Amino acid sequence: MFARFLLSSLLIILPVSAMAGEIDVSGFVGLETRVFTQSPQHTDQESNPEVSAIFNPEFRYRNGDHQFSFIPFYRRDSRDEERSHFDVREAYWLYVDDDWEFLTGINKIFWGVAESRHLVDIINQTDTVEDLDGEDKLGQPMVSVTKYNDWGQVSIFALPGFRERTFPGSDGRFRGPLLVDTDNARYESGEKEKHVDFAARYSHYFGDWDVGLSHFYGTGREPRLVLNTAGTALEPHYDIINQTGTDIQYTMNAWLWKFEGIFREGQGEAFAAATGGFEYTFYQVFESAADIGVLTEYHYDGRHADAPATGFDSDIFIGARLAMNDIQDTEVLAGFSIDPDSDEVFYNLEAQRRIGNNYELELRARFFSGGDPGEASFPLEKDDYIQIRFARYF
Repeated sequence: MFARFLLSSLLIILPVSAMAGEIDVSGFVGLETRVFTQSPQHTDQESNPEVSAIFNPEFRYRNGDHQFSFIPFYRRDSRDEERSHFDVREAYWLYVDDDWEFLTGINKIFWGVAESRHLVDIINQTDTVEDLDGEDKLGQPMVSVTKYNDWGQVSIFALPGFRERTFPGSDGRFRGPLLVDTDNARYESGEKEKHVDFAARYSHYFGDWDVGLSHFYGTGREPRLVLNTAGTALEPHYDIINQTGTDIQYTMNAWLWKFEGIFREGQGEAFAAATGGFEYTFYQVFESAADIGVLTEYHYDGRHADAPATGFDSDIFIGARLAMNDIQDTEVLAGFSIDPDSDEVFYNLEAQRRIGNNYELELRARFFSGGDPGEASFPLEKDDYIQIRFARYF
């Protein structure tokens, strides 16, 4: 179904793109390597460095009230064939009027305000083979209408094609001892991936407050992983859920106070989850151009054992963000998440710096500690790694 929706979207975009208008071509090509500091703990995993080539062009076209976007993504990985994949992140037509928008095609929609976890962000499926942080998303087929009013913005989405979550293969890292068999996914709906999902969101600002309220009905993006009958692999099971969420941000001088909360039904017993915290920024520290932001967030998740597993049941995130505000756009984000009950700790470092006008160097380092058998992080206990990406933007 995704392939048919992609083809129909391209048939809309390609003829119109030949019309007179403004065309913008950008994107990047990159080379990325991961070095793991420990030997793997699961069968068939490899310990040698992992190298990937990435191609991510962006084609945008505008002609009056009409906008078109086509953003394919391709990764070729040296180790994990499941991580070598192609996806269309965007391929849509957007019509913009004075106070409303209409969009059809494939798109990415982001909701949320928190730094370390995006609870309310549910439209797009997570591209798990890309990274652990859940920031990378697969393109989602959709038809959406957005209306702008003095009292707020209202968006309604029809989502006609479900995208299954990606999982590492036998050679890949960031997995448990049993592989996820994506060829035998189960669905609560008899329509399977053809089930049409729906979502709506209202957002507005009230003085220093930015508020969003959303609801989603359809196939949940988080699957439950169920042991197959032979006991040799896990099969993803996708339930029909209802999820209501809210995201709130309050700005007060150098303070940003953030909150995200959800209530979900359909994956066993109904549950609530929330993320809340703050970011305080010290501007022009030591009489320089640099800014330092201090971040703290708390995670609560009340889901039960019959819901998809999570590592954020009761965790605290503490971090700092450095923005040098220099010509090279140098930025560093460092922090850690700790579970006070189990003493599991996840350390994270992300840094990037532009080289010249067209090149960028990015560093990521992630380490795990304290995971005991039965804890969420235990299967990743030996997956500490350092990653370097060198990209050429155009």
